[in-house]
Amino acid sequence: MSKTEEPLETVTYEEVEGPVETMKTGSELLVESFLKEDVDFIFGYPGGAVLPLYDKFYDKDITHILARHEQGATHAAEGYARVTGKPGVVVVTSGPGATNAITGIADAYSDSLPLIVITGQVHTPGIGKDAFQEADLLSMTTPITKHNYQVKDVNDIPRIIHEAFHIANTGRKGPVVIDFPKDMGILSTNHPKPRELDLPGYTVKTTPEKEDIQRLRELLKASKKPFILAGAGVNHSKSNHMLTTFATRHQIPVVTTLLGLGALPYEHDLFLGMGGMHGSYASNMALTECDLLINFGSRFDDRLASKPDEFAKDAKIVHVDIDPVEIGKVIKTDLGIVADVKEVLSELLMFNQLTFKHEAWLDTCLTNKAEHPFKYEETDDGFSKPQKLIETIGKITNGDAIVTTDVGQHQMWVAQYYPFNRHGQLLTSGGLGTMGYGIPAAIGAQLARPNDTVVAFVGDGGFQMTNQEMALLNEFNLNVKIVLINNGTLGMVKQWQDKFFNQRFSHSVFNDQPDFMKLSESYGVHSYLIDDPEAMERSLEEAFQYEGPALIEVRISPVEPVLPMVPSGKANHEMEGVL
Repeated sequence: MSKTEEPLETVTYEEVEGPVETMKTGSELLVESFLKEDVDFIFGYPGGAVLPLYDKFYDKDITHILARHEQGATHAAEGYARVTGKPGVVVVTSGPGATNAITGIADAYSDSLPLIVITGQVHTPGIGKDAFQEADLLSMTTPITKHNYQVKDVNDIPRIIHEAFHIANTGRKGPVVIDFPKDMGILSTNHPKPRELDLPGYTVKTTPEKEDIQRLRELLKASKKPFILAGAGVNHSKSNHMLTTFATRHQIPVVTTLLGLGALPYEHDLFLGMGGMHGSYASNMALTECDLLINFGSRFDDRLASKPDEFAKDAKIVHVDIDPVEIGKVIKTDLGIVADVKEVLSELLMFNQLTFKHEAWLDTCLTNKAEHPFKYEETDDGFSKPQKLIETIGKITNGDAIVTTDVGQHQMWVAQYYPFNRHGQLLTSGGLGTMGYGIPAAIGAQLARPNDTVVAFVGDGGFQMTNQEMALLNEFNLNVKIVLINNGTLGMVKQWQDKFFNQRFSHSVFNDQPDFMKLSESYGVHSYLIDDPEAMERSLEEAFQYEGPALIEVRISPVEPVLPMVPSGKANHEMEGVL
């Protein structure tokens, strides 16, 4: 035995009440706690530190999804959480198992997704002694979680799990990590502490103040150019129908962030498109020219407000957010309302009439939308147009699919051209920008919604980071359609090198790639290659009619840019490439 593999010390609990037959191990308590929290799936990967827990999973009280990498497990849990609104649950082993999960934890924290991540840990006596596969997950995850725990008493397990689920799924949602030493899974007790919530200092304010609602109504009455910015908070609160009613009733145009897409139906007359770096002309001009901007649940991220001093500089700013930290953090706010977006909209919808007129403003916004829509030029270069590809898939799926993406050019084309109709349709990495997110997130979404159409749009770069998760598609009979948009490059990196680095394409072009068709077939996944633009629509129809998972590889030009574009550090009205 090596010096790092110390034997477990015997730990006993005094004053144990009841017969020995009622004793339960920490692993049993953990599984029971999951069942009480209505957990349907656990996404994970076993290892030495969590073997006692995995032994209890053998009884199959909860379905375990064996990912092929811990990052894949966390992204799949994110996909599940996004479409259900319930926390996704992840279990990984200590050391590299836990550190591999950090990317997904950070991603969930950036995009406010509820996760419960159980990280295995070396047995308690070995902590702090550089034991085999030890890593200080509490220190590593403190900046990227809402809260984290380390189990130090087996009796605390039911309480910790109950608290963790409450914290993860209330207020501004996010991940909670529970570091689980190996001996805590082995030790037995019949004196567990109750599942009561005792969280001093943790409060969530959801109801707006009456005077704030009155002030907002007064600002609306005085406005000649009102504009609504809808962020992820609308989708998290499932208030898109209320927002649509409010905007329609008062004829206020709407822009969304990337993660706010679906807050207003794509085809709605008042929807001007996504705003920001690759947003529409109409939305960015409205952000620049409005005199009142009502922000429902967006954090004013730098992709939307890349030059804060010039952002809506002539407007009164109203910011509605459940997280008080976000109010005034980026943009100076005239009225901050700390509350759930749904609660604010509910209050606003109690008033049928607001006596204000803004026909000229509405006409300007809708004219900009009509004259400068997202559009592209057809070419005769032998490549399929990615914009047309996404439009076609939107028609085939009636704009009703759950859509996941990786990060890059294809992500922006999807945001521009897929006709999202409702909240919870777009699953993408917005804040962290994580390549490799698309395929595992699609798996989590399809497990949660087995009867829905799920489409994963990925680039050839991100695809090669997590494509091993395709092994799960046939294992769990998941009808995911993966659309691989292949330009042989790291497209967004190359586009920036073309624009800002004098076309010095440093390591952004793949000189060699695998045969993606053979790779797909090796996983038993049917594959389609679209390398003829004339055959694109026919091939897509065939692929989407196929019952089962499929990979659809589409060859596009390596020089196709995402347009329009607001260069970094420029104001929204300084767009380039407007057609």
